[in-house]
Amino acid sequence: QVQLVESGGGLVQPGGSLRLSCAASGSIVSINTMAWYRQAPGKRRDLVATITSGGSINYADSVKGRFTISRDNAKRTVYLQMNVLKPEDTAVYYCNADLRVPLSTSYRNYWGQGTQVTVSS
Repeated sequence: QVQLVESGGGLVQPGGSLRLSCAASGSIVSINTMAWYRQAPGKRRDLVATITSGGSINYADSVKGRFTISRDNAKRTVYLQMNVLKPEDTAVYYCNADLRVPLSTSYRNYWGQGTQVTVSS
């Protein structure tokens, strides 16, 4: 069973920092692009940042200069370092990845279960 499991969410004051982690587990041959999305109550799920297997990175304009995405391919893990957090960053953060499993010739998209980030004083 292939899974993406997030951790690291919580409650933080404005201006604070959090680091999210997402580990892929199960029988996986390779991992292509990994990403973080977020969804605030009553709003759509939006892309926060992406990182390809080659290390190319993109960020949403709203988080540029504050958030950093990285990955450890040996650990099958993607991270999101979030600094200078604002109340508007409050959302459920979801991990997303394109994974290839044994006997498959193509990648399939997977989602984690989400982790809550709340920025409030």
